Amino acid sequence: MSYSGTLKKRKKKKTHGFLKRKATKGGKNTLKRRIKKGRKKVSA
Repeated sequence: MSYSGTLKKRKKKKTHGFLKRKATKGGKNTLKRRIKKGRKKVSA
């Protein structure tokens, strides 16, 4: 079986995605910090 990156990407999104960040208080703070800093990419 060949390597599939899609499963890995899905796990990454499930744990570090924007919606996951929005769901928790700490995550919201993280997003706020990164937006304030002017990051192009706020989450995975």
